[in-house]
Amino acid sequence: MAHAVPTRGTSTGARTGPGTGASGASGHTPSDVFGARTHLLAKWAMPLAIGLVYGYWAASIRRHGGPITGWNLLFGFMTVLAFAILWYVVRAVADRLPREGHAVLWGAFAGSALGFLYSGSGVAMFTCVLVSLLLAAAVAAGLYYHYATHQDAEEARTARTRNPVRTGTT
Repeated sequence: MAHAVPTRGTSTGARTGPGTGASGASGHTPSDVFGARTHLLAKWAMPLAIGLVYGYWAASIRRHGGPITGWNLLFGFMTVLAFAILWYVVRAVADRLPREGHAVLWGAFAGSALGFLYSGSGVAMFTCVLVSLLLAAAVAAGLYYHYATHQDAEEARTARTRNPVRTGTT
């Protein structure tokens, strides 16, 4: 029969000292390859980079294979600006919402972004709305599942570190 080996701390294996915080059950804090500055840069640069792709895509749909004009470039850059600003606003608001609201807000953003692009291609409005709603529902369901499973695991981990199970007799 296998038995747990006591870890550093006391002879019963109960943890004491610096290894008992939010570092997890193993006492090991995960290393972060990138520093805080890199994370901050990525947090602000990623929406802009994705917005540039989105703006180029919107401008190319709008010109329908014709020549690139100044108005087409202006439309593309205004689309980049609107997309990036909306991304920042959605991220700021979503962080303050519970997981259900967070997932629904990001789903609505994704569905609206697809709907804007798809409506520019000249398809029927019913098709555009249907495809946008399907994407919004899929994104919301996927994010809800992600947030529910990860937040529940974090809450359980936090509860375990606050109320450790006592081993041995006292």
